[in-house]
Amino acid sequence: MANVVVVGAQFGDEGKAKVTDLLAKNADVVVRYQGGCNAGHTVVVDGNTYKFQLIPSGILYKGTVCILGPGMVIDPKQFLEELKNLKARGLDASGLRMSAGAHVTMPYHLAIDSAEETSRGEFKIGTTKRGIGPTYADKCARTGIRVEDLLDRKVLKAKLDWLVPNKNVVLERLYNLPPFKASEILEEYSEYAKQLAQYVCDTSAIIFQSVQERKNILFEGAQGTLLDLDHGSYPYVTSSSPSAGGACTGAGIGPTIIDRVIGVSKAYMTRVGEGPFPTEQTGEAGEKLRQTGKAWAEVGVVTGRPRRCGWFDCVLARYAVRVNGLDCLAITKLDVLDEFDEIKVCVAYRNLETGETHNELPSIGSSFSKMEAIYKSFPGWKKSTSSCRSSKELPKEAQNYLNFLADDLNCPIAIVSVGPKRDQTIIIEDPIHGPKRVLTRAG
Repeated sequence: MANVVVVGAQFGDEGKAKVTDLLAKNADVVVRYQGGCNAGHTVVVDGNTYKFQLIPSGILYKGTVCILGPGMVIDPKQFLEELKNLKARGLDASGLRMSAGAHVTMPYHLAIDSAEETSRGEFKIGTTKRGIGPTYADKCARTGIRVEDLLDRKVLKAKLDWLVPNKNVVLERLYNLPPFKASEILEEYSEYAKQLAQYVCDTSAIIFQSVQERKNILFEGAQGTLLDLDHGSYPYVTSSSPSAGGACTGAGIGPTIIDRVIGVSKAYMTRVGEGPFPTEQTGEAGEKLRQTGKAWAEVGVVTGRPRRCGWFDCVLARYAVRVNGLDCLAITKLDVLDEFDEIKVCVAYRNLETGETHNELPSIGSSFSKMEAIYKSFPGWKKSTSSCRSSKELPKEAQNYLNFLADDLNCPIAIVSVGPKRDQTIIIEDPIHGPKRVLTRAG
């Protein structure tokens, strides 16, 4: 039995879905613990591409219990559309469960999200405009609507009768947008509730029972560590906690239940949206990373925006190892680097104003944008890695590159992905039952 958390160790879009899919094969329960339909997870199986936004990708395995946890925010319309598409492709949804405590994204959330982002002008965050931030804001303000509220028409009506007029004040007076009618939302979402009801339950109890029965549980996060609300590049972050600690609050479990934390990083780096990106390459190298990565869809799954591309950043990666307590790493898209003559890795930062060198991540607020990368260069291998199925089959230069990353981060690399297909994967060590990484203090 093992309870494992899979987290993104960069800015999101690291290829977590493929790693989750690989591990879900032996999982009894897969839990999505945060975020909403601002997430995009892509899995390629037998030549078929599946794209997920809300539903855990573990649904690809028949009989697996797939949970949308209380830490999520759920757009019922998007959920039902995604579910309809998956069922049409023959997938079994009998194991799907939704937390009664998850918050619901309402139509006014989407309108406010879009209006707020537009009004920011040059200070825009890069939100997906899916209503995620305003939904979490209502959750924190204790005015949100939860899934369980949808199932009680009287409760839903009472909340909407109070909430909608307040939201309309913001929409009309601040953004000059048309108001919503509480009665229309009530009817629309009451219909959604009829379709959702069969999936709604106390998911925390299911997880705890599964722990007692010594089942394998996989906790799946969206986005990445550097988009964490508390630990990311604020304010260019999401509105929840994608880091490993978020698995506990977002699923409703205690930290003692977690056995292992696996971080996922690309062999280089990408970022969608705004915010500092010290290793970003805006010239030929960045475009080559983007174009070569097209086979892996190097655009945002949700927004379709081109991803900003750059070299691997060890400073950020060390931070991700520390913040998440990573036991091992999965490196994806190594094959994208196959045609490069030279590959660079950021090993430290230099402050553009003071000249000071940073080996560890400085404050990721205003000072983060003042950092430039200090690089170490590696020779490229100029050979295809897509058919490699063991680390020994990789070109020596690729092995050296991976060994450097593992040594620098003091974190073993357990998985290497060399293509989007399930079988284009190298297992270096058992990611689930490998040695537990022990952190000790010097002296």
